[in-house]
Amino acid sequence: MKNYFFLIWLILFAVFMPMQAQDDVNLFNYWKFYSDAENSLYKYFCSVAFEQLDTRKTEINKLKTKEDWKERQAMVREKLLEIIGPFPEKSPLNARITGVIKRDGYRVEKVIYESLPGYYVTAALFIPDKVRGRSPAILNAIGHSTQSFRRGLYQHVIINLVKKGFVVLTYDQIGQGERLQYYDKELGKSRFPSTSEHSYPGAQCLISGYSPEKFFIWDAIRGIDYLITREEVDPERIGMTGLSGGGTSTAYTAAIDDRILAAAPTCFITNYKYLFKSIGPQDAEQNLFHFTGEGLDHPDLIELRAPKPTLIVGTTRDFFSIQGLRETYFEAKKAFRAYGKEDYLQKSEGEYTHGFVKNNNEATYAFFQKYLDNPGVPTDEDVTLIPAEELQITETGQLATSLKGETIYSLNKKIVEKQVSALEFLRINTTNHLSKVSNAVIKYSGFSYPEEFGKKIFSGRYINKGYKLEKYLIPGSGDYMLPLALFIPIRKNNKEAILLLHEKGKDFAANNDSTAKQLVANGYTVLLGDLPGIGELGPGYLKGDAYIDRVSYNLWFSGILTKKSIVGLRTEDIIRMIHFIKTSFPDYYSISAVSVSGLGSELLHAAYFDKEIQKIGLIQPFLSFSGIALEHNYHAEFILSSVAGAIEEYDLPDVMAGLCPRKILIINPLSANGLVESKRKAKNKLLYPLKVYSEKNVPENFDLISKIEDHEVYKQILIWL
Repeated sequence: MKNYFFLIWLILFAVFMPMQAQDDVNLFNYWKFYSDAENSLYKYFCSVAFEQLDTRKTEINKLKTKEDWKERQAMVREKLLEIIGPFPEKSPLNARITGVIKRDGYRVEKVIYESLPGYYVTAALFIPDKVRGRSPAILNAIGHSTQSFRRGLYQHVIINLVKKGFVVLTYDQIGQGERLQYYDKELGKSRFPSTSEHSYPGAQCLISGYSPEKFFIWDAIRGIDYLITREEVDPERIGMTGLSGGGTSTAYTAAIDDRILAAAPTCFITNYKYLFKSIGPQDAEQNLFHFTGEGLDHPDLIELRAPKPTLIVGTTRDFFSIQGLRETYFEAKKAFRAYGKEDYLQKSEGEYTHGFVKNNNEATYAFFQKYLDNPGVPTDEDVTLIPAEELQITETGQLATSLKGETIYSLNKKIVEKQVSALEFLRINTTNHLSKVSNAVIKYSGFSYPEEFGKKIFSGRYINKGYKLEKYLIPGSGDYMLPLALFIPIRKNNKEAILLLHEKGKDFAANNDSTAKQLVANGYTVLLGDLPGIGELGPGYLKGDAYIDRVSYNLWFSGILTKKSIVGLRTEDIIRMIHFIKTSFPDYYSISAVSVSGLGSELLHAAYFDKEIQKIGLIQPFLSFSGIALEHNYHAEFILSSVAGAIEEYDLPDVMAGLCPRKILIINPLSANGLVESKRKAKNKLLYPLKVYSEKNVPENFDLISKIEDHEVYKQILIWL
């Protein structure tokens, strides 16, 4: 009976006992003016881009004569080739035909050529039966589609061109058709859609300092190389066109390959002003490294072609802004006018969303008929399509399971390995190398030490058992405020403050993770804050077409375009938080900082530039940018905390080495695939900072702990502090 009453008492106690109140650490539910705070990160990059584009526009407005435009063309071409990256030397195409399809009025040869040694391109060459001598040819780049040129809407345009007497070479772009980069045999398809097939390995290229567009352009250039080997083709009459992603390849390739006499990019050209204001930067290959930061925009791709015949094709309801297309057209018209060839730049608009429409198709046919000297009627005809399976090029239907060969990942991996070797060589002379890291960080991250810190805004206080909670706003580096939650022990206060940065935001750190409260209970003042893109300052509306594992790659691309980075901006804001602590508690003798997961990258950068951070604790950090680029199946969340191009001159181990002799604690480091790294493997990746700490006789200040349980983490931090 006693046990019965005791059980009833326990149930009643559980039901009626008040739940432990959670701390309200949010600020923007009160400060209504900042209701768009979650978009702060993206809008910061937008504001930077708009300034860069305005500067470019000022330069364009100065151009009056043909000589002015020729000078700009030379400058733009040089910049474009530099940011695309050096192209490899041309190797044998080793082209072969795997089959032939006969159709009414034309035949299709199934072709495989090697863009690079072992890097195969699957293609189809459509040849009219009535070819007499050398005929005009068109390279057709296909847009984002798993079927690629086998898809009906693409076949329709290709066959129409062929029936009008053009030889057409079309091919599978990377990540499409039979060139899937992440083909899964069990699924029978890629683990990614085509945009992510581009962006997932494309991000690794950008870590190396160049856009994957380099490979897209190279495939097209080699496609032209193949065309001019054919006896049916007149090398002086080559055109190029493509829709969407094919429009991207057309615009970039036609801007730099002078063999393309006539070009018609379709449903791609706009300008970055309207791109940033609408859907945002698109998947990886559409974003060249530091493009707007170098003063470039879509019109430059068209102006570089002046006075070669060019047709800009768009639709009025496309997600690529038609207003941007029109403004690009009118600006580029000035360049063609200066050459006395105003009519060589044309524009066609269709009343449609994103895709082919009859009047645009007919404008494209007429354009090529005129400028490739192939007269005829430009009517868009109904045609009989070829079943997709008949257009299979390889034996298995996928290069991944037939010829295998190189991928973007494998090609870039070789580049990264060379960059890592070069960086290791620089590390031999530690003094000289570390003296240059500061400039390298600024160069690649876009970091700028805050010139002013602004006024803090007090936003309320709560008195809880054992601690006070105060809330503040402080100005960020952009047009936004940083929300802070400050926990101050009431009795046991040891005059030490800790900045705790959690990848899931300050609310999670305060109410779902025990570390912050345990530190406060042990007498430490703890500041929690949200950084742009996190907590109350994120994630924002921009997901984009490369939204992988809940990570907006497109947001990361925005920073790369502008010569900025998420890491650089967050570094500035961490320093602002440290300044807040310093000025709020001038009598405190120590400021430390602890980060959780990917934010270790940002914290390391901040500590590098702010010596007020005396101890640096990294919980579950990844250990290097190069590691991400070398891992085939890397953890997508690490991308946002990576600095594109950095590994040319520095990586996270170099930043750690530059913090010597300050104390660094690393707990449960993660490998690039997101799994906890063994201590042995982690040490091997951190040989350089370990060496520097040892040489300076403070090896005990660099501590590494691996594979401990989450509930033990705060205990290790307390011991370390």
